[in-house]
Amino acid sequence: MEFELDRTQMNGFDALLDTTLRLEETLEMIVPDACPDILRVVETDGKVLLTRREAMDGRVELSGTIKAAVLYCPDGETGMRHLDVSIPFTCGVDAANITSGCVVVASARCCRADTRTINPRKVLVRAEAAVDVTVFAPRMETICSQVLEAARQNVEQLTETQEVYLTVCVQEKPFPFSDDVPLSASKPAAVELLKSRVSLNRGESKIIGNKLIFKGSANVSLLYRGQDDGLYSAGAELPFSQIMEISGVAEDAECDMTLSLTGAECALSGADDGRSVSVSLDVLAQAIVRENRLLQVLTDAYSTKQPLAVERAECPMDARLDRGVRSQNVREVWETPASAREMVDCRMTVSQVTQSQEGERRILTAQAEVQVLYLDEEGGVFSVQHPVAVPCALDLPEDCQCFCQCDGVGDVYAAQAPGGIEVRFALDFRYCALTRRQITALAAIGPGEVIENVGEQPSLVLRMLGQGERLWNVAKTYGTTIADIISANELESEAAAEGRLLLIPRRR
Repeated sequence: MEFELDRTQMNGFDALLDTTLRLEETLEMIVPDACPDILRVVETDGKVLLTRREAMDGRVELSGTIKAAVLYCPDGETGMRHLDVSIPFTCGVDAANITSGCVVVASARCCRADTRTINPRKVLVRAEAAVDVTVFAPRMETICSQVLEAARQNVEQLTETQEVYLTVCVQEKPFPFSDDVPLSASKPAAVELLKSRVSLNRGESKIIGNKLIFKGSANVSLLYRGQDDGLYSAGAELPFSQIMEISGVAEDAECDMTLSLTGAECALSGADDGRSVSVSLDVLAQAIVRENRLLQVLTDAYSTKQPLAVERAECPMDARLDRGVRSQNVREVWETPASAREMVDCRMTVSQVTQSQEGERRILTAQAEVQVLYLDEEGGVFSVQHPVAVPCALDLPEDCQCFCQCDGVGDVYAAQAPGGIEVRFALDFRYCALTRRQITALAAIGPGEVIENVGEQPSLVLRMLGQGERLWNVAKTYGTTIADIISANELESEAAAEGRLLLIPRRR
Protein backbone atom coordinates (compact mmCIF):
# COMPACT_ATOMS: atom_id res chain seq x y z
CA MET A 1 0.00 0.00 0.00
CA GLU A 2 1.39 3.40 -1.01
CA PHE A 3 1.97 6.11 1.54
CA GLU A 4 -0.13 9.24 1.14
CA LEU A 5 1.83 12.27 -0.04
CA ASP A 6 1.00 15.96 0.11
CA ARG A 7 1.30 17.42 -3.38
CA THR A 8 1.72 21.03 -4.53
CA GLN A 9 0.17 21.95 -7.85
CA MET A 10 2.05 24.53 -9.92
CA ASN A 11 0.03 26.20 -12.68
CA GLY A 12 1.70 28.45 -15.20
CA PHE A 13 3.01 28.79 -18.73
CA ASP A 14 6.08 27.68 -20.68
CA ALA A 15 7.52 29.78 -23.49
CA LEU A 16 7.69 27.42 -26.48
CA LEU A 17 8.78 29.99 -29.05
CA ASP A 18 10.35 33.45 -28.89
CA THR A 19 11.31 34.90 -32.25
CA THR A 20 10.99 37.81 -34.66
CA LEU A 21 9.43 37.23 -38.07
CA ARG A 22 10.58 39.45 -40.94
CA LEU A 23 8.35 39.96 -43.97
CA GLU A 24 8.38 41.99 -47.15
CA GLU A 25 5.20 42.93 -49.02
CA THR A 26 4.67 44.80 -52.30
CA LEU A 27 1.64 46.34 -53.91
CA GLU A 28 1.02 48.16 -57.18
CA MET A 29 -1.35 51.10 -56.90
CA ILE A 30 -3.04 53.42 -59.34
CA VAL A 31 -3.02 57.07 -58.31
CA PRO A 32 -6.65 58.08 -57.59
CA ASP A 33 -8.23 60.47 -60.08
CA ALA A 34 -8.57 63.15 -57.38
CA CYS A 35 -4.78 63.23 -56.91
CA PRO A 36 -2.33 65.02 -59.22
CA ASP A 37 0.34 63.18 -61.20
CA ILE A 38 3.53 62.16 -59.41
CA LEU A 39 6.64 64.13 -60.25
CA ARG A 40 8.95 62.70 -57.57
CA VAL A 41 8.41 60.36 -54.61
CA VAL A 42 9.98 61.82 -51.50
CA GLU A 43 9.29 59.36 -48.69
CA THR A 44 7.23 56.35 -47.65
CA ASP A 45 6.28 55.81 -44.03
CA GLY A 46 4.14 53.09 -42.50
CA LYS A 47 2.57 51.51 -39.46
CA VAL A 48 1.39 47.95 -38.87
CA LEU A 49 -2.04 46.94 -37.59
CA LEU A 50 -1.89 43.40 -36.22
CA THR A 51 -5.41 41.98 -36.29
CA ARG A 52 -5.03 38.20 -36.02
CA ARG A 53 -2.92 35.86 -33.88
CA GLU A 54 -3.74 32.20 -34.03
CA ALA A 55 -2.05 29.12 -32.63
CA MET A 56 -2.84 25.83 -34.32
CA ASP A 57 -1.33 22.39 -34.15
CA GLY A 58 2.29 22.73 -35.24
CA ARG A 59 2.05 26.35 -36.37
CA VAL A 60 1.31 29.93 -35.37
CA GLU A 61 -0.08 32.42 -37.90
CA LEU A 62 -0.47 36.19 -37.78
CA SER A 63 -2.08 38.63 -40.16
CA GLY A 64 -2.83 42.30 -40.42
CA THR A 65 -2.35 45.35 -42.60
CA ILE A 66 0.57 47.64 -43.31
CA LYS A 67 -0.73 51.20 -43.63
CA ALA A 68 1.72 53.17 -45.76
CA ALA A 69 1.72 56.88 -46.57
CA VAL A 70 3.54 57.84 -49.78
CA LEU A 71 4.68 61.48 -49.88
CA TYR A 72 5.34 62.94 -53.31
CA CYS A 73 5.89 66.19 -55.17
CA PRO A 74 3.04 66.71 -57.66
CA ASP A 75 3.60 67.50 -61.32
CA GLY A 76 2.53 71.05 -62.15
CA GLU A 77 1.36 71.93 -58.62
CA THR A 78 2.93 73.24 -55.44
CA GLY A 79 2.97 71.65 -52.02
CA MET A 80 3.42 68.06 -50.95
CA ARG A 81 0.78 65.38 -51.63
CA HIS A 82 0.23 61.89 -50.29
CA LEU A 83 -1.20 58.48 -51.14
CA ASP A 84 -2.65 56.12 -48.55
CA VAL A 85 -1.79 52.49 -49.27
CA SER A 86 -3.10 49.43 -47.39
CA ILE A 87 -1.07 46.23 -47.84
CA PRO A 88 -2.51 43.07 -46.23
CA PHE A 89 -0.10 40.41 -44.97
CA THR A 90 -0.07 36.96 -43.42
CA CYS A 91 2.98 35.34 -41.86
CA GLY A 92 3.71 32.37 -39.64
CA VAL A 93 6.20 29.89 -38.30
CA ASP A 94 6.11 26.13 -37.80
CA ALA A 95 6.97 24.47 -34.50
CA ALA A 96 6.06 20.91 -33.60
CA ASN A 97 5.17 21.61 -29.95
CA ILE A 98 2.62 24.38 -30.64
CA THR A 99 -1.04 23.43 -30.17
CA SER A 100 -4.33 25.24 -30.52
CA GLY A 101 -4.40 25.75 -26.75
CA CYS A 102 -1.31 27.97 -26.76
CA VAL A 103 -1.38 31.72 -26.13
CA VAL A 104 0.28 34.02 -28.68
CA VAL A 105 1.83 37.32 -27.58
CA ALA A 106 2.81 39.53 -30.52
CA SER A 107 3.65 43.06 -31.59
CA ALA A 108 4.49 44.42 -35.05
CA ARG A 109 6.09 47.46 -36.65
CA CYS A 110 7.02 48.76 -40.08
CA CYS A 111 10.80 48.83 -40.40
CA ARG A 112 11.32 50.27 -43.86
CA ALA A 113 9.18 51.29 -46.81
CA ASP A 114 9.88 52.74 -50.22
CA THR A 115 7.98 53.51 -53.40
CA ARG A 116 9.03 53.29 -57.05
CA THR A 117 7.24 55.26 -59.74
CA ILE A 118 6.15 53.09 -62.67
CA ASN A 119 4.57 56.06 -64.42
CA PRO A 120 3.03 59.34 -63.17
CA ARG A 121 -0.22 57.50 -62.38
CA LYS A 122 1.11 54.20 -61.04
CA VAL A 123 3.49 53.21 -58.23
CA LEU A 124 4.97 50.07 -56.69
CA VAL A 125 5.07 50.22 -52.88
CA ARG A 126 7.36 47.92 -50.92
CA ALA A 127 7.21 47.58 -47.14
CA GLU A 128 9.28 45.57 -44.67
CA ALA A 129 7.78 44.69 -41.31
CA ALA A 130 8.89 42.82 -38.19
CA VAL A 131 6.61 40.83 -35.92
CA ASP A 132 7.78 39.78 -32.45
CA VAL A 133 6.14 36.48 -31.48
CA THR A 134 6.20 34.63 -28.18
CA VAL A 135 4.09 31.48 -27.82
CA PHE A 136 3.15 30.22 -24.36
CA ALA A 137 1.73 26.80 -23.54
CA PRO A 138 -0.33 26.27 -20.37
CA ARG A 139 1.50 24.04 -17.92
CA MET A 140 0.45 22.16 -14.80
CA GLU A 141 3.00 20.39 -12.61
CA THR A 142 2.43 18.46 -9.39
CA ILE A 143 5.34 18.13 -6.95
CA CYS A 144 5.37 16.16 -3.69
CA SER A 145 6.11 18.31 -0.67
CA GLN A 146 5.88 15.87 2.26
CA VAL A 147 4.64 12.51 3.55
CA LEU A 148 1.35 12.82 5.38
CA GLU A 149 1.32 11.43 8.91
CA ALA A 150 5.01 10.56 8.60
CA ALA A 151 5.66 10.24 12.34
CA ARG A 152 2.78 7.83 12.86
CA GLN A 153 4.15 5.62 10.09
CA ASN A 154 7.78 5.85 11.35
CA VAL A 155 8.86 7.59 8.11
CA GLU A 156 11.77 9.99 8.06
CA GLN A 157 11.62 12.50 5.23
CA LEU A 158 14.05 14.95 3.65
CA THR A 159 12.62 18.15 2.20
CA GLU A 160 14.35 21.04 0.49
CA THR A 161 13.15 24.55 -0.29
CA GLN A 162 13.66 25.55 -3.91
CA GLU A 163 13.19 29.02 -5.37
CA VAL A 164 11.47 28.87 -8.76
CA TYR A 165 10.49 31.61 -11.21
CA LEU A 166 7.12 30.98 -12.80
CA THR A 167 5.26 32.59 -15.65
CA VAL A 168 1.99 32.55 -13.77
CA CYS A 169 -0.28 34.57 -16.04
CA VAL A 170 -0.53 35.55 -19.71
CA GLN A 171 -3.51 37.84 -20.04
CA GLU A 172 -4.78 40.34 -22.61
CA LYS A 173 -7.22 43.20 -22.91
CA PRO A 174 -8.30 45.09 -26.05
CA PHE A 175 -9.44 48.66 -25.57
CA PRO A 176 -10.33 51.67 -27.75
CA PHE A 177 -8.66 55.03 -27.26
CA SER A 178 -9.44 58.40 -28.83
CA ASP A 179 -8.39 62.01 -28.38
CA ASP A 180 -7.81 65.23 -30.30
CA VAL A 181 -4.40 66.71 -31.11
CA PRO A 182 -4.51 70.52 -31.45
CA LEU A 183 -2.36 72.12 -34.14
CA SER A 184 -0.31 75.20 -33.39
CA ALA A 185 -2.18 78.47 -33.81
CA SER A 186 1.09 80.14 -34.86
CA LYS A 187 1.24 77.99 -38.01
CA PRO A 188 -1.11 78.06 -41.01
CA ALA A 189 -4.19 75.88 -40.73
CA ALA A 190 -3.93 72.38 -42.18
CA VAL A 191 -5.53 71.56 -45.51
CA GLU A 192 -4.20 68.00 -45.86
CA LEU A 193 -2.91 65.49 -43.34
CA LEU A 194 0.02 63.89 -45.12
CA LYS A 195 0.97 61.18 -42.64
CA SER A 196 0.52 60.08 -39.05
CA ARG A 197 2.71 57.91 -36.89
CA VAL A 198 1.73 56.28 -33.60
CA SER A 199 4.07 54.65 -31.09
CA LEU A 200 2.74 52.98 -27.96
CA ASN A 201 4.82 53.39 -24.83
CA ARG A 202 4.55 51.24 -21.73
CA GLY A 203 4.30 52.95 -18.36
CA GLU A 204 3.97 51.73 -14.80
CA SER A 205 2.02 48.61 -13.89
CA LYS A 206 0.84 47.50 -10.48
CA ILE A 207 -1.08 44.50 -9.17
CA ILE A 208 -3.70 45.14 -6.52
CA GLY A 209 -5.75 42.12 -5.52
CA ASN A 210 -7.03 40.48 -8.70
CA LYS A 211 -6.52 43.57 -10.85
CA LEU A 212 -3.55 44.73 -12.91
CA ILE A 213 -3.49 48.50 -13.28
CA PHE A 214 -1.24 49.68 -16.10
CA LYS A 215 -0.47 53.02 -17.66
CA GLY A 216 0.99 54.05 -20.96
CA SER A 217 0.84 56.64 -23.69
CA ALA A 218 0.34 56.96 -27.41
CA ASN A 219 2.93 59.24 -28.99
CA VAL A 220 1.32 60.69 -32.10
CA SER A 221 3.46 62.43 -34.76
CA LEU A 222 1.72 64.29 -37.58
CA LEU A 223 2.87 65.88 -40.82
CA TYR A 224 0.49 68.15 -42.69
CA ARG A 225 0.31 70.63 -45.55
CA GLY A 226 -0.68 74.11 -44.51
CA GLN A 227 -2.79 76.65 -46.33
CA ASP A 228 0.41 78.19 -47.71
CA ASP A 229 1.47 74.76 -49.13
CA GLY A 230 4.25 74.54 -46.55
CA LEU A 231 5.18 71.42 -44.58
CA TYR A 232 4.43 71.43 -40.86
CA SER A 233 4.72 68.86 -38.10
CA ALA A 234 2.83 68.39 -34.86
CA GLY A 235 2.78 65.85 -32.09
CA ALA A 236 1.32 64.94 -28.76
CA GLU A 237 1.71 62.38 -26.01
CA LEU A 238 -1.72 61.01 -25.16
CA PRO A 239 -1.76 59.14 -21.81
CA PHE A 240 -4.05 56.26 -20.94
CA SER A 241 -4.73 54.03 -17.94
CA GLN A 242 -6.43 50.64 -17.94
CA ILE A 243 -7.42 47.84 -15.57
CA MET A 244 -6.99 44.18 -16.48
CA GLU A 245 -8.53 41.31 -14.52
CA ILE A 246 -6.03 38.66 -13.40
CA SER A 247 -6.05 35.94 -10.73
CA GLY A 248 -3.69 33.77 -8.71
CA VAL A 249 -0.90 36.35 -8.75
CA ALA A 250 0.94 37.94 -5.83
CA GLU A 251 1.01 41.72 -5.65
CA ASP A 252 4.82 41.77 -5.84
CA ALA A 253 4.87 39.82 -9.11
CA GLU A 254 6.75 41.25 -12.10
CA CYS A 255 4.84 42.25 -15.22
CA ASP A 256 6.00 42.75 -18.81
CA MET A 257 3.49 44.55 -21.02
CA THR A 258 3.19 44.34 -24.80
CA LEU A 259 1.07 46.96 -26.59
CA SER A 260 -0.06 46.47 -30.19
CA LEU A 261 -2.10 48.58 -32.58
CA THR A 262 -5.05 46.75 -34.10
CA GLY A 263 -6.66 49.86 -35.57
CA ALA A 264 -5.66 53.49 -36.14
CA GLU A 265 -7.41 56.44 -37.77
CA CYS A 266 -6.12 60.00 -37.83
CA ALA A 267 -8.03 62.72 -39.67
CA LEU A 268 -8.42 66.47 -39.72
CA SER A 269 -11.30 67.50 -37.52
CA GLY A 270 -13.97 69.21 -39.62
CA ALA A 271 -15.27 71.14 -36.64
CA ASP A 272 -12.02 73.05 -36.01
CA ASP A 273 -11.30 74.39 -39.49
CA GLY A 274 -7.95 72.65 -39.87
CA ARG A 275 -6.78 73.35 -36.32
CA SER A 276 -6.94 69.87 -34.80
CA VAL A 277 -6.61 66.21 -35.70
CA SER A 278 -8.86 63.51 -34.27
CA VAL A 279 -7.07 60.32 -33.28
CA SER A 280 -8.89 57.02 -32.83
CA LEU A 281 -6.90 53.92 -31.85
CA ASP A 282 -7.65 50.28 -31.07
CA VAL A 283 -5.01 48.82 -28.75
CA LEU A 284 -4.36 45.28 -27.56
CA ALA A 285 -2.55 45.09 -24.22
CA GLN A 286 -0.92 41.75 -23.32
CA ALA A 287 0.57 41.09 -19.89
CA ILE A 288 3.17 38.45 -19.05
CA VAL A 289 3.32 38.09 -15.27
CA ARG A 290 6.16 36.23 -13.57
CA GLU A 291 6.95 35.72 -9.90
CA ASN A 292 9.43 34.03 -7.59
CA ARG A 293 7.97 31.28 -5.43
CA LEU A 294 9.44 29.13 -2.66
CA LEU A 295 8.64 25.48 -3.27
CA GLN A 296 8.99 22.71 -0.68
CA VAL A 297 10.18 19.52 -2.36
CA LEU A 298 10.24 16.01 -0.89
CA THR A 299 13.61 14.66 -2.03
CA ASP A 300 14.04 11.45 0.02
CA ALA A 301 12.34 9.23 2.61
CA TYR A 302 12.91 6.00 4.54
CA SER A 303 11.31 4.09 7.39
CA THR A 304 12.92 3.02 10.66
CA LYS A 305 10.56 0.01 10.79
CA GLN A 306 10.46 -1.40 7.26
CA PRO A 307 12.11 -1.11 3.85
CA LEU A 308 10.54 1.40 1.45
CA ALA A 309 10.38 1.51 -2.34
CA VAL A 310 10.47 5.07 -3.66
CA GLU A 311 9.79 6.40 -7.13
CA ARG A 312 11.42 9.64 -8.25
CA ALA A 313 10.41 12.09 -10.97
CA GLU A 314 12.16 15.09 -12.50
CA CYS A 315 10.37 18.38 -13.02
CA PRO A 316 11.92 21.18 -15.11
CA MET A 317 11.63 24.60 -13.46
CA ASP A 318 12.94 28.07 -14.28
CA ALA A 319 15.04 30.29 -12.04
CA ARG A 320 15.65 33.98 -12.65
CA LEU A 321 19.25 34.92 -13.35
CA ASP A 322 18.83 38.61 -13.99
CA ARG A 323 16.25 41.20 -14.88
CA GLY A 324 16.67 44.87 -15.62
CA VAL A 325 16.94 47.76 -18.07
CA ARG A 326 20.07 48.88 -19.90
CA SER A 327 20.11 52.21 -21.74
CA GLN A 328 22.22 52.96 -24.79
CA ASN A 329 22.73 56.41 -26.34
CA VAL A 330 23.43 56.62 -30.06
CA ARG A 331 24.94 59.40 -32.15
CA GLU A 332 25.32 59.14 -35.93
CA VAL A 333 26.43 61.60 -38.60
CA TRP A 334 25.27 60.96 -42.15
CA GLU A 335 26.31 62.53 -45.39
CA THR A 336 23.47 63.91 -47.54
CA PRO A 337 23.40 64.67 -51.27
CA ALA A 338 22.34 68.25 -50.57
CA SER A 339 22.99 70.49 -47.58
CA ALA A 340 20.20 70.18 -45.04
CA ARG A 341 18.70 73.52 -44.03
CA GLU A 342 15.79 72.40 -41.88
CA MET A 343 14.63 69.14 -40.32
CA VAL A 344 10.95 68.43 -40.95
CA ASP A 345 10.43 64.99 -39.41
CA CYS A 346 12.50 62.12 -38.04
CA ARG A 347 11.63 58.66 -36.76
CA MET A 348 13.38 55.58 -35.39
CA THR A 349 12.11 52.00 -35.41
CA VAL A 350 13.74 48.93 -33.86
CA SER A 351 13.24 46.20 -36.44
CA GLN A 352 14.51 43.35 -34.27
CA VAL A 353 16.90 42.36 -31.49
CA THR A 354 19.39 39.58 -32.17
CA GLN A 355 21.46 37.71 -29.59
CA SER A 356 24.96 36.26 -29.73
CA GLN A 357 27.31 34.79 -27.15
CA GLU A 358 30.91 35.84 -26.50
CA GLY A 359 32.24 33.75 -23.62
CA GLU A 360 30.21 34.65 -20.54
CA ARG A 361 28.69 37.72 -22.20
CA ARG A 362 25.39 37.85 -24.04
CA ILE A 363 25.39 40.51 -26.76
CA LEU A 364 21.98 41.97 -27.56
CA THR A 365 22.02 43.93 -30.81
CA ALA A 366 19.10 46.15 -31.77
CA GLN A 367 18.71 46.75 -35.51
CA ALA A 368 17.35 50.29 -35.69
CA GLU A 369 16.06 52.04 -38.80
CA VAL A 370 16.24 55.84 -38.73
CA GLN A 371 14.54 58.06 -41.32
CA VAL A 372 14.84 61.86 -41.59
CA LEU A 373 12.76 64.19 -43.77
CA TYR A 374 14.49 67.52 -44.42
CA LEU A 375 14.56 70.66 -46.58
CA ASP A 376 17.65 71.63 -48.56
CA GLU A 377 18.90 75.17 -49.14
CA GLU A 378 16.46 75.69 -52.05
CA GLY A 379 13.49 74.42 -50.10
CA GLY A 380 13.38 71.03 -51.80
CA VAL A 381 12.06 68.14 -49.73
CA PHE A 382 14.26 65.07 -49.35
CA SER A 383 14.42 61.95 -47.19
CA VAL A 384 17.34 59.87 -45.97
CA GLN A 385 17.18 56.50 -44.20
CA HIS A 386 19.96 54.49 -42.55
CA PRO A 387 20.17 51.26 -40.52
CA VAL A 388 21.99 51.49 -37.19
CA ALA A 389 23.17 48.50 -35.15
CA VAL A 390 23.11 49.20 -31.38
CA PRO A 391 24.84 46.59 -29.14
CA CYS A 392 24.21 45.97 -25.46
CA ALA A 393 26.36 43.51 -23.46
CA LEU A 394 25.06 41.48 -20.50
CA ASP A 395 26.93 39.10 -18.20
CA LEU A 396 24.90 35.97 -18.91
CA PRO A 397 25.93 32.35 -19.52
CA GLU A 398 25.32 30.59 -22.80
CA ASP A 399 22.71 28.15 -21.50
CA CYS A 400 20.25 30.78 -20.29
CA GLN A 401 17.17 32.07 -22.09
CA CYS A 402 16.94 35.83 -22.40
CA PHE A 403 13.70 37.64 -23.26
CA CYS A 404 14.26 41.20 -24.47
CA GLN A 405 12.13 44.18 -25.45
CA CYS A 406 13.84 47.23 -26.94
CA ASP A 407 12.17 50.64 -27.07
CA GLY A 408 13.13 54.12 -28.06
CA VAL A 409 13.37 56.59 -25.17
CA GLY A 410 12.26 60.17 -25.74
CA ASP A 411 12.48 61.92 -29.06
CA VAL A 412 14.77 61.31 -32.00
CA TYR A 413 16.86 64.41 -32.62
CA ALA A 414 18.18 65.41 -36.04
CA ALA A 415 20.23 68.55 -36.69
CA GLN A 416 22.30 70.08 -39.44
CA ALA A 417 25.95 69.00 -39.43
CA PRO A 418 28.88 69.79 -41.72
CA GLY A 419 28.24 67.84 -44.91
CA GLY A 420 25.12 66.15 -43.64
CA ILE A 421 22.87 65.40 -40.66
CA GLU A 422 23.60 64.48 -37.06
CA VAL A 423 21.11 62.06 -35.49
CA ARG A 424 20.77 61.25 -31.79
CA PHE A 425 18.47 58.79 -30.03
CA ALA A 426 18.37 56.50 -27.00
CA LEU A 427 17.25 52.89 -26.56
CA ASP A 428 16.17 50.94 -23.49
CA PHE A 429 16.89 47.20 -23.49
CA ARG A 430 14.41 45.55 -21.08
CA TYR A 431 15.52 41.99 -20.44
CA CYS A 432 14.66 38.98 -18.32
CA ALA A 433 17.14 36.08 -18.20
CA LEU A 434 16.06 32.61 -17.06
CA THR A 435 17.87 29.34 -16.54
CA ARG A 436 16.17 25.97 -16.49
CA ARG A 437 17.07 23.25 -14.01
CA GLN A 438 15.67 19.85 -13.14
CA ILE A 439 14.11 19.45 -9.69
CA THR A 440 14.05 15.83 -8.53
CA ALA A 441 11.28 14.89 -6.12
CA LEU A 442 9.70 11.70 -4.84
CA ALA A 443 6.60 10.77 -6.82
CA ALA A 444 5.43 7.69 -4.88
CA ILE A 445 6.38 5.69 -1.77
CA GLY A 446 5.36 2.11 -0.99
CA PRO A 447 6.55 -0.90 1.01
CA GLY A 448 9.89 -2.26 -0.15
CA GLU A 449 11.20 -5.77 -0.48
CA VAL A 450 12.28 -7.34 2.78
CA ILE A 451 15.82 -8.69 2.59
CA GLU A 452 16.10 -12.11 4.27
CA ASN A 453 19.10 -13.67 6.05
CA VAL A 454 21.02 -10.46 6.58
CA GLY A 455 22.46 -11.84 9.77
CA GLU A 456 22.68 -10.25 13.16
CA GLN A 457 23.56 -6.55 13.02
CA PRO A 458 25.34 -4.61 15.77
CA SER A 459 23.13 -2.28 17.77
CA LEU A 460 25.84 0.40 17.89
CA VAL A 461 28.23 1.61 15.19
CA LEU A 462 31.18 3.99 15.47
CA ARG A 463 32.09 6.00 12.39
CA MET A 464 32.90 9.46 11.04
CA LEU A 465 31.15 11.35 8.26
CA GLY A 466 32.76 10.93 4.88
CA GLN A 467 33.65 13.81 2.56
CA GLY A 468 30.42 15.58 1.62
CA GLU A 469 28.32 13.10 3.62
CA ARG A 470 25.36 14.28 5.67
CA LEU A 471 23.82 12.87 8.83
CA TRP A 472 20.76 12.08 6.69
CA ASN A 473 22.75 9.54 4.68
CA VAL A 474 24.17 7.89 7.80
CA ALA A 475 20.79 7.75 9.53
CA LYS A 476 19.15 6.25 6.46
CA THR A 477 21.92 3.62 6.08
CA TYR A 478 21.57 2.35 9.67
CA GLY A 479 17.79 2.73 9.99
CA THR A 480 17.92 5.38 12.69
CA THR A 481 17.09 9.07 12.86
CA ILE A 482 19.13 12.27 12.84
CA ALA A 483 17.59 13.17 16.20
CA ASP A 484 18.78 9.87 17.72
CA ILE A 485 22.35 10.45 16.45
CA ILE A 486 22.43 14.00 17.82
CA SER A 487 21.10 12.80 21.17
CA ALA A 488 23.49 9.84 21.41
CA ASN A 489 26.50 12.08 20.74
CA GLU A 490 25.25 15.07 22.77
CA LEU A 491 25.58 17.37 19.75
CA GLU A 492 24.18 20.87 19.75
CA SER A 493 23.31 20.69 16.04
CA GLU A 494 23.86 18.63 12.91
CA ALA A 495 26.76 20.87 11.89
CA ALA A 496 28.71 19.84 15.01
CA ALA A 497 28.98 16.25 13.71
CA GLU A 498 31.60 17.08 11.11
CA GLY A 499 35.06 15.71 11.96
CA ARG A 500 33.89 13.73 15.01
CA LEU A 501 33.74 10.01 15.66
CA LEU A 502 30.03 9.37 16.01
CA LEU A 503 28.09 6.75 17.90
CA ILE A 504 25.31 5.53 15.59
CA PRO A 505 22.41 3.81 17.39
CA ARG A 506 20.42 1.35 15.27
CA ARG A 507 16.64 0.95 15.36
CA ARG A 508 16.19 -2.04 13.03
